[in-house]
Amino acid sequence: MWFPRFATDRLRAGRRDNPSAPPLATVTQVRGTLRLAAVDAAAARAGLTPGLPLADARAQLPALAVAPADPSADARVLERLAHWAGRYTPWTAVDGSTPEGAGIPGGGLWLDVTGCAHLFGGEAAMLDDLCRRLSTAGYAVRAGLATTPGAAWALARYAANGAQPWRMAAPGDEKDALAELPVTALRLAGDTAEALIRLGLRRVGDLYPLARAALALRFGLEPCLRLDQALGERDEPLSPLTPPPLFQVRLSFPEPVGRTDDIAQALDRLLVALAERLARAGRGARRLDFTLFRVDGTAVTATVGTGRPSRDAAHLARLFRDKLDKLDPGFGIETALLAARAVDPLGADQGDLAPASAPAAADGGLDRLIDRLANRLGPDGVASLRPRASHLPERAQALTPATAPPSRDPAPPRPTAARPLYLLPQPEPLDVLTPAPLGPPAAFRWRRQQHRVVHSQGPERIAREWWRDLAPDAPQSDTDARDYYRVEDDQGGRFWLYRTGIRLPGRAPRWFLHGLFP
Repeated sequence: MWFPRFATDRLRAGRRDNPSAPPLATVTQVRGTLRLAAVDAAAARAGLTPGLPLADARAQLPALAVAPADPSADARVLERLAHWAGRYTPWTAVDGSTPEGAGIPGGGLWLDVTGCAHLFGGEAAMLDDLCRRLSTAGYAVRAGLATTPGAAWALARYAANGAQPWRMAAPGDEKDALAELPVTALRLAGDTAEALIRLGLRRVGDLYPLARAALALRFGLEPCLRLDQALGERDEPLSPLTPPPLFQVRLSFPEPVGRTDDIAQALDRLLVALAERLARAGRGARRLDFTLFRVDGTAVTATVGTGRPSRDAAHLARLFRDKLDKLDPGFGIETALLAARAVDPLGADQGDLAPASAPAAADGGLDRLIDRLANRLGPDGVASLRPRASHLPERAQALTPATAPPSRDPAPPRPTAARPLYLLPQPEPLDVLTPAPLGPPAAFRWRRQQHRVVHSQGPERIAREWWRDLAPDAPQSDTDARDYYRVEDDQGGRFWLYRTGIRLPGRAPRWFLHGLFP
């Protein structure tokens, strides 16, 4: 897809065909001079072209309206159009392949419609519908359809015209379809195209009989590469705006709808259809996107996620319930699309053998509650502790979003000794009395309270990870190995202490309290 006057069409906001609107151009500063960056159709008919100084343009067309060029806003709107084009195919991308110095204005989109055209009555009907909708939204548009990106790019920009805003090349006919097009249709840099034209090689067909070696020796590898890509003799990989979903279902309405109840009923139908497809594949969804395509050429999306894979349509519908009211239907919704962006294996459910009156042991109630809270409060609003591969107690667990996918790293080994139920946020220093320099404590003072030890177990040595880089000024407790003791005082309190460091001249071991046992 190519939008030859995208910058000015965006500013017109759907009023491109208004006869009373003055000619419009965008301007940008080039070396201290304001020059035209883009012009609309009326300004182009008056002879204005991009690059013309603004003073000369006003002298030629006094009624010219100008606006500052805003490439970032153009890019944002073009990306929104790429999302909207998802109603035709899940594979869309913004086209940034315009060669430097080629003088080709506007913006473009890539759409890979492989396997999608039959949903719209064929390729020709799909192109008619696509161009009609974009034109109605106020965008001048041209389209090209071919089996290679290079051929489609050339057909959209050099073969399509106003009477027929799209051109299509049948598989295997790319060579004939491109033969009469100018060499600039190969996406060549401006200086390379000018050099070819000066030698009389004006059409793409003029390059066909030339030997590739001679062409590369005279003009570099670019003409050979672009020609081979356009004819399908060399692959040209492209990346989509978002990865295509693994599972997707769609629903088109005979008339635009806008009531929340109608949208909710459409969502229920799509969830049932998606759940059936997931069940056949033995998968469950972990992230779902519900996209509504509006008649004005825009789209809105609601997203939900689950902590564990699910294909329960009722549960997933409940997750979407709070988000439907926030979806603005605008002037009406034409198409609804439900895509499973993330899926995981999910086997068949085992039925409950317990009597109906007995509580179910694992009915997924907690998981569903977490899903509802996380989708209402945000993905980071509900967190859970998950094990982490570390021997240090304060690093052995980490707070992660409850709906985050499970880690694929191997589970860390379980500690051989008991761990306290309550771990202090930071180890607190102690004054400890020990009968022997490397023996267990006999008494310690913590928070102005004296504790006499009547029983102790240990030591259990825990060393830091040798692969972790520590700051040069890291405290001693973070650099030395730790010897942990489980002790009980004369009042029945149970504590988790550790000693770090070794006894050296001028340096004594230090003691810390790290946790409390119930």
